[in-house]
Amino acid sequence: MDAQIVKAMRLMAVAVGLASATMVSAQLPERQAYAAKYKDWAIEEMERTGIPASITLAQGILESDCGRSDLAVEANNHFGIKCHSTWTGRTKYKDDDRRNECFRSYDSAFDSFRDHSDFLTGSKRYAVLFSYDKTDYVSWAHGLKSCGYATEKTYAERLIKIIEEEGLHIYDTAEGKQTTPDTYGKRTTKEDKTDDDSLTPRRAVGKAVFEINPLPPHEVMYNNGVRYVEVGNADTFESIATEFHLMTWELFKYNDLTADAKISDLTFIYLRPKRNRAHPDCSYHTAKAGDTMWSIAHSYGIKLRKLLRKNGMTQGEEPTEGQEIRLR
Repeated sequence: MDAQIVKAMRLMAVAVGLASATMVSAQLPERQAYAAKYKDWAIEEMERTGIPASITLAQGILESDCGRSDLAVEANNHFGIKCHSTWTGRTKYKDDDRRNECFRSYDSAFDSFRDHSDFLTGSKRYAVLFSYDKTDYVSWAHGLKSCGYATEKTYAERLIKIIEEEGLHIYDTAEGKQTTPDTYGKRTTKEDKTDDDSLTPRRAVGKAVFEINPLPPHEVMYNNGVRYVEVGNADTFESIATEFHLMTWELFKYNDLTADAKISDLTFIYLRPKRNRAHPDCSYHTAKAGDTMWSIAHSYGIKLRKLLRKNGMTQGEEPTEGQEIRLR
């Protein structure tokens, strides 16, 4: 072969390699942002079920394209889990291995993370995975592929690569709870942060700037998969609405509040619509003295009108002490 042709081919190969490296590098901020946003849920699920947090995060990054896929955006499905015969919830149809396949649709991303764990723990197909240590992400990755989670031949290798490139295995250890990705993709503990918690760590690629794990004044928590914050003495409906980019009327609607409601009467407030039923672990509530249908609905994260309907009650009707209130 002509020497000039060989040289040209080599130069082309180098150019392609550099382009590929640039593309991979450009994806790192989104991966870091995804890990920072969802690491707490992944760690929580690891403690609940034994599934490595690194595996959960890597699957979420890969399956949802860092939360940007149609399934993640439109159906809160971060793990590409299909309906299967046992699924009774909402659905979304899209082309995958076959045309117009059925995928699970969730009310929140939290529900997707929880169902991912339940999907793996509740199937005999994946039972062998739980014989591996939660720090052995390599065996978990290959085990997921062997058990048939995905049809892609390099699925295990891609998960392992994401985990190792982003250092996600740190979240499989006790140290992981106190660790967040910093602006350069390294790891830093809380002690390494500045004293100014108002500073938002950022990472730039070209002209794009990605905010990673901003820390708002209120800590966002979850009840029945619904975001909420605790109410402080200085809080108002307007201040909370402003902080979380909501309209004040949305807070009233999400919390089944009347126009004369006072925020000082609340200990916590929901930031998203409540669910149609309680968590599967909560089927009934035995009413105590002072309970109202609103207080029960609020405690379990259920829409008031749905709770009333489940119990054959009308607006304004209240439970009697000792009455069994159906939650699902």
